[in-house]
Amino acid sequence: MEKKQIDDYEPGPSPAPRPLDRFGFVKQEVNNSPEGLTKSRSAQEFERDERRVRKWRKMIGVGGSDWKHYVRRKPNVVKRRIRKGIPDCLRGLVWQLISGSRDLLLMNPGVYEQLVIYETSASELDIIRDISRTFPSHVFFQQRHGPGQRSLYNVLKAYSVYDRDVGYVQGMGFLAGLLLLYMSEEDAFWLLVALLKGAVHAPMEGLYLVGLPLVQQYLFQFDHLVKDYLPKMGEHFAQEMINPSMYASQWFITVFSYSFPFHLALRIWDVFLYEGVGIVFKVGLALLKFCHDDLIKLPFEKLIHALRNFPEDAMDPDILLPMAYSIKVSKRLEEVKLEYQKKNANLSRSAEFSGKSKQS
Repeated sequence: MEKKQIDDYEPGPSPAPRPLDRFGFVKQEVNNSPEGLTKSRSAQEFERDERRVRKWRKMIGVGGSDWKHYVRRKPNVVKRRIRKGIPDCLRGLVWQLISGSRDLLLMNPGVYEQLVIYETSASELDIIRDISRTFPSHVFFQQRHGPGQRSLYNVLKAYSVYDRDVGYVQGMGFLAGLLLLYMSEEDAFWLLVALLKGAVHAPMEGLYLVGLPLVQQYLFQFDHLVKDYLPKMGEHFAQEMINPSMYASQWFITVFSYSFPFHLALRIWDVFLYEGVGIVFKVGLALLKFCHDDLIKLPFEKLIHALRNFPEDAMDPDILLPMAYSIKVSKRLEEVKLEYQKKNANLSRSAEFSGKSKQS
């Protein structure tokens, strides 16, 4: 009897740790099917990956010393290799080199530490509230107040002090979180600065300013691209009263890092950091094109669901990205941007005129 009571109070066995994928995310389900088991990499694939890493190391040089020289000499080779995917073991360093953030870091010694330790931010409570929502299934960010959550808090807080006009907006956590999986806090902070302030490409801060002005512009442009490149779909969306703000805002605000499979998001980020925001439009169009025949048959409710939950085969980077690269959007994007700016200027003038009329 006594033995039974002791047993009652003994803790049970600890639950087995859930398996992680190669990026550190908790696997949704373990695939024990024969197909799943045969997907382990062959010696041939391993050798091919090793060769790629060696090529990249040669291209970069020690600590990135040869990078700028190589880009000047062979820009087409660099572009082609980035589109094929940067080797994961070199991703953090290459991202810093292609974004311009490495230069910012070297020009601003001690600034990050100052922002984290000695400054206060009006956004601190908002950041704390959102931290556990950022990549909740990744092992680095799961522990409450653990190293991942602390690093994420520090980067977001530092940025909110560095740029008080932007401060902190929810989607920024996914950008910072993605970067922290590949680099230190200080490196992630300066890459965030490089993106939002436009060290290499157009500044992204308009995605997070009050009223999200850049999001509005991008959605306007994307709407026009859908009508131009996929006219049947554009017509169907118009009939069902679907506009890009219902499904594409997160694509732009988090550059696909919010709800896309991580391996695909990384490949998009490789190209995004090197070529700019055009790849977000191209991937969006490629997705719609891939699912075109199914999407144009769906009524409103099912369409909204489908646009937020793309099928797994549409998310294969080796199929989706070549489709995206084949879509040429630069010229049309510029034309529609001018149209958007003209429309906005006219609206501002009308509002100003209306205000003056009321005063008189």
